[in-house]
Amino acid sequence: MRGRLQAALVDRDALRSQIRDKYTVVALEPQTGFHFHTGRPLARMLGYDEADLDRLPSAVAESFAGTGNPFAFGRLAEGEVVVDIGCGAGFDTLLAAGQVGPRGRVIAVDMTPAMLDKAAAGALVLNLRNVEVRHGVAEELPVPSQSADVVISNGVMNLCPDKLAAMREVRRVLRPGGRFQIGDLVVHQEVPQDAKDDIDLWSG
Repeated sequence: MRGRLQAALVDRDALRSQIRDKYTVVALEPQTGFHFHTGRPLARMLGYDEADLDRLPSAVAESFAGTGNPFAFGRLAEGEVVVDIGCGAGFDTLLAAGQVGPRGRVIAVDMTPAMLDKAAAGALVLNLRNVEVRHGVAEELPVPSQSADVVISNGVMNLCPDKLAAMREVRRVLRPGGRFQIGDLVVHQEVPQDAKDDIDLWSG
């Protein structure tokens, strides 16, 4: 039926494995070059504040691979609890931790161990004790229900074959009145089902 969102019929484990492999390279060998922009030049293109960029460890900045700027909707408030879905190397996580301050908290979730290691190392460099990294996926967040004031995400939802499940998780972890600040890709034309079901188009 037209207008009804259908999840892509791909092998989710295989898709996650391919995505994990690619972003492991982004974490460990960011100088490799990819079909997408990365690093500080990308952050500037997306409108991040230069002063914020200067505060980040270079190792975190060089592995940035977002598609938007979740802080374009406004900076976070002191004391807020934040969940970062698909935190990557910790670029947005560390910016969020600085904005919410020591009374706030950021839970950074990613499925790529190399990225989680980089995010945790960046938090140590900046002596941010309000950051916790957790292994997980967007469709099954390792976060208690109604525990977050804000959920942020940057370039992750477009990689989820079951977007409804991911959005249900956003709703589940948000407290009443909470908000979702997302930067991502939007397709303005309907994607044919056979394209949705082609795993190489997702990971390539």
